[in-house]
Amino acid sequence: MAADPPTPTTGPCPDAEVRLHLLGGFRLAHGGTPVVVPRGLQRVIALIGLRPGATRSHLAGLLWPEAAEERALSSLRTALWRLRQDPYCPLTTTADTIRLDPAVRVDVDKLVDTAARIRDGQAPADAAEALAAGRHDLLPGWYDDWVLADRERLRQLRLHMLEQMAGQHLAAGRHGEALEAALEAMAAEPLRETPHRLVVRIHLAEGNAFEAVHAFYVYRDLLLRELRLEPSPAMSALLDETLEPIRRASRPGAGPSRHPVTRASFRGR
Repeated sequence: MAADPPTPTTGPCPDAEVRLHLLGGFRLAHGGTPVVVPRGLQRVIALIGLRPGATRSHLAGLLWPEAAEERALSSLRTALWRLRQDPYCPLTTTADTIRLDPAVRVDVDKLVDTAARIRDGQAPADAAEALAAGRHDLLPGWYDDWVLADRERLRQLRLHMLEQMAGQHLAAGRHGEALEAALEAMAAEPLRETPHRLVVRIHLAEGNAFEAVHAFYVYRDLLLRELRLEPSPAMSALLDETLEPIRRASRPGAGPSRHPVTRASFRGR
């Protein structure tokens, strides 16, 4: 493992920050200079970055799940020896645990920290950065079981973070920011109902009845086409109050309707 040869004016300095990128693909950089890491060692560094302080047995079992325990531990010792030969090695080891050096900054940690701040009701330091955090999947093209599990964990973490952002902005009356966060969540998972429901609520809060109804039917058509399902009663109920005057106007003399929104009821507009 070695850094790309630096130019005479921009070589990395000994105290330069080390960054480990796992979202969107593996990349290790020292002072902005990419560090070349063989694929086998990438797996070791990535797993340690995702499992800080894990024991050697745990790491070996995840990295070589089909090998006997002694064989897996031997493979881990060899990998760690190879990493220690390089001055850019970002690991620190104790008797039984291995972790990244404290100087290493991991993009996954930033996503987790941002999600925790928003969950605790704190505004993110940089709204645009928070929206973009985790936009790319964890280690795309990697299919180890531990990667697949963490990829889904981080995907769900980001979806909930974006939805919480949208909800907090909506409650504060910041409709533009709320809509931006909801649309970001919608782009990440188009079939998930929660962000579509938020979009409808945001449009209603702004008094944009047409936008709210349009958003509902866009989602309904998508759900029918892809899964042959209808939106939940909770989502349909969001528009009951909005459409009630339209229903009364289209059926003179009829009493108030309490049926959920359907395509047929909307045709009377």
